[in-house]
Amino acid sequence: MQLIEAGKIVGTHGVHGEVKIEPWCDEPDFLLRFSDVYINKKPYKVTNSRVHKTLVILKLDNIETPQDAQALRGMELSIDREGISLPEGRYFVQDLIGLSVINHDGARVGVLYEVMTMSAHDVYRVQGDDGEHYIPVVPEFVKEIDIDSGIIHVKLIEGM
Repeated sequence: MQLIEAGKIVGTHGVHGEVKIEPWCDEPDFLLRFSDVYINKKPYKVTNSRVHKTLVILKLDNIETPQDAQALRGMELSIDREGISLPEGRYFVQDLIGLSVINHDGARVGVLYEVMTMSAHDVYRVQGDDGEHYIPVVPEFVKEIDIDSGIIHVKLIEGM
């Protein structure tokens, strides 16, 4: 089993022990696919789930009261990666962190250490020998992502 951090418990909902999740995925309804989730590596059976605005509301087995749910506040929620397939061109952030970033001319730009989520598009933060680079995740700049070889191919312009 390989766990992936997928969100954070940010509060409680109602009087039956439901928790509010701030999802760390592209679409909140992605989390509705799971019948089991993990909090501190402990499995919880999901008995009910729904999206509410930008949050996910989960009812977890054995979490019966608002006090039970409140005890989980601030904890990270994980899912089991096994069996999850992503559409072409989509990646788990944890698979991208640590990849080498190579410019179109073959020069090493650095290592990806953060993916920043912005309103228009994501931005890669890359640490190189010559400092930090911010690379918009758009086809103009990110040409290829090869998880297997551990390389992201980019085309930088002056000033990046």
